[in-house]
Amino acid sequence: MRTTIDLPDELFRKAKATAALRGVSLKDLFTDFVERCLETQPKRYGRTDPIPVVLTGSDSPLLSARTNAEIEAILDELEAK
Repeated sequence: MRTTIDLPDELFRKAKATAALRGVSLKDLFTDFVERCLETQPKRYGRTDPIPVVLTGSDSPLLSARTNAEIEAILDELEAK
């Protein structure tokens, strides 16, 4: 699959140099990095349990706005139980 990503110039130069030193294409370098990252990611990113939903009053939206940090704190609290 083809995709486009925006990288800072310095990071792109480092990636290109690393690929050249390894004798691989940028595509192969990025594919390897993404595969390794996904294989070693912490359990919290592979959750299968549902994200808690807070229901509010009938005059309010059904879902309360939560930041990622708030959601992570809620999930951490639920895991501790």
